[in-house]
Amino acid sequence: MPVRSAPGTASIAAPAGGKLCAPSATRNLAALCDLLEQVAPASGTALELASGTGQHVVGYGARLPGLEWQPSEADPSRLSSINAYVAEAALDTLRPAIAIDATAPGWARQIAAVDLIILSNLLHLISVAETGILLQEAAAALAPAGRLVIYGPFMRAGELTSTGDQSFHASLQAHDPEIGYKDDFDVLDWAEAAGLTPLRIIEMPANNLALVLEKS
Repeated sequence: MPVRSAPGTASIAAPAGGKLCAPSATRNLAALCDLLEQVAPASGTALELASGTGQHVVGYGARLPGLEWQPSEADPSRLSSINAYVAEAALDTLRPAIAIDATAPGWARQIAAVDLIILSNLLHLISVAETGILLQEAAAALAPAGRLVIYGPFMRAGELTSTGDQSFHASLQAHDPEIGYKDDFDVLDWAEAAGLTPLRIIEMPANNLALVLEKS
């Protein structure tokens, strides 16, 4: 799959110690931890796809200690940041990051079956075809009754429901016509085709959604 970029990456800075910091990850971490406390299994193994800077996974590890967390990332420059956060957190339930491109066919074969997969703020940065691959691979990577939780901005029944979303979607498509907001109903249809059953759709802060899906 092509390496994609998105506008606005300049908001990620590099503090001391090799750790990257994304302001958006700082803002939404508490809400994501609250979400996972509602919908994640109490124990088992969890995979974070596209872990980015590593800020999220250490927060998840602290708030959900019954799960063993595996961060992953396609961007080599971010793997070191994730591992710096993991080392600093010093939690027994956090594994070192592994290289996974969530949009590439076959990545599910890299890992043992997991009970939870969490993905945040990626679908609007990849193409429709890549989204389909991601859902199919996630379904293959989940254990029976395992859950996939997808968080981020979505179209709602084909509509962009705020001026901020309309502006951001337009900027994404101007940058790369193949990316942009996905429709919530389309994603649910693609997920069901991959063998994932929709369980809940949860309204999140800043006009985002969380889709909770379970392996059939």
